[in-house]
Amino acid sequence: MIQFNLLPDVKLEYVKTQRTKHLLTLISIVASLAGVAVLLVSVVTVDVVQKKSLDDENSDITHYSAQLRSVPNLNKILTVQNQLSTLTSLHDQKPVVSRLFNYIAEVTPTQAGLNELNVDFTANTITIGGTAPSLDVVSTYTDTLKATTYGVSGSGKTTAFSNVVLSSFGQDQSGATFTITCSFDPTIFNTNDNVTLAVPQATTTDPSVFQGGN
Repeated sequence: MIQFNLLPDVKLEYVKTQRTKHLLTLISIVASLAGVAVLLVSVVTVDVVQKKSLDDENSDITHYSAQLRSVPNLNKILTVQNQLSTLTSLHDQKPVVSRLFNYIAEVTPTQAGLNELNVDFTANTITIGGTAPSLDVVSTYTDTLKATTYGVSGSGKTTAFSNVVLSSFGQDQSGATFTITCSFDPTIFNTNDNVTLAVPQATTTDPSVFQGGN
């Protein structure tokens, strides 16, 4: 079967143009409808869904706040919890008192006997009282404290005891008595530091330590 296109070229171009116009119009309509749909979804989301979500959250906040307020002694419980949270830091800051006995054993001459030991970890001071066979032993004890140093994890040596003073002493036929006061570096009791004392094996007797004694 043979078909003949009897429409002139101008008519053909017009038909094509109309078809293109209709297609563009249809696409525009579809795009507009899609934009309106997106806008409606956004409006619904903001005005309905989010508003409901906020209302639900506010309702939950009010509900749980009322539950908390109904707990007896809530303020005391919170105070205790806050105090418990500081226990770890307080524990790290407290001095390792158990080191004291090892330190005293290391620095005290074997001939000396102690009958008094007072430590103030706030003022970082120590008072040591005791007896010795002679004042030479007391002088040696005092000089040993002055010369003792410490190191922390391989660091250099630092003076462990300062302001060492023979505050009182006496001697009779049975021996000598003494009281020594000194300050200590708080680092030697720091729980976070591995401290090693360096105690001199021999010290010279210094007679000046007895000046002002009684």
